[in-house]
Amino acid sequence: MKRRRVQMGHSASSPDSSFCPVSLPLAVVEEILLNLPMQQVVCVCRLVCREWKLVVDSASFWKEKCRREGLKPRNADKSAREWQLFYWLCKRRRNLLKNPNAEEDYTGWDIVENGGDKWSIEGMFTPHPDSSVTKCFVTSYFPCVKRQLINLEQEGYSPALLDEIQPDIIISDWYAPRWDCGSEYLICVELLNRKKKPMQIFQPEPVIFPQWNEQQWNQMTHIFKDYGRGVRYIRFTHGGKDTQFWAGWYGIRVTNSSVEIYPAVES
Repeated sequence: MKRRRVQMGHSASSPDSSFCPVSLPLAVVEEILLNLPMQQVVCVCRLVCREWKLVVDSASFWKEKCRREGLKPRNADKSAREWQLFYWLCKRRRNLLKNPNAEEDYTGWDIVENGGDKWSIEGMFTPHPDSSVTKCFVTSYFPCVKRQLINLEQEGYSPALLDEIQPDIIISDWYAPRWDCGSEYLICVELLNRKKKPMQIFQPEPVIFPQWNEQQWNQMTHIFKDYGRGVRYIRFTHGGKDTQFWAGWYGIRVTNSSVEIYPAVES
């Protein structure tokens, strides 16, 4: 039977940080690590030995990983930790709103106002620019308003990251009128502190559509930047009504809403 030789003073199951079990040029090690998923690199490979840890902890490693994946920060003068966080934020980008396209009825949404014949869900009168979006929320002849509250810590964004890095918070919402009825669209997005008190608010003037319009989808966007320390929640509120008080669901339509956290990048 062959016996595996273990260097004196080191456990086979938990190698010492100063002992590297594989003797490879660091350039080769870096090339291997650059082709592995971030979680494996940080949680496994970084713990193998001191040399591998130095590679993973270097700014050049994360800068090269970003370059290969086309991720370009607006400011390239970053520390190793900032490059790693930039990469992590880019790869973690996702829509933090639940059920944005009415695929699960009203799951995830709190109904604030339910006027007229109340909120409804319909298919598309006019195709959405994203062909995968096939449903929308529809308002009635008195105000219909709904909202979601996003807990950023529960979504995996630590207070330290939010306070120190302050990544961009990108808002998007799609809305459309019916061609034969006037309507009104409104949106309000608030960045809240731990006590759920507003720190910054995006609330443009309501958008009014006349009767006999082109019935096209429109996109509302906003980017929160340099919002300061203390943001812990995002409250997203939108809705509207028709302006002719017709029974039924002739008011503004909304769908494909999104809230994303993303670091500033080159355009």
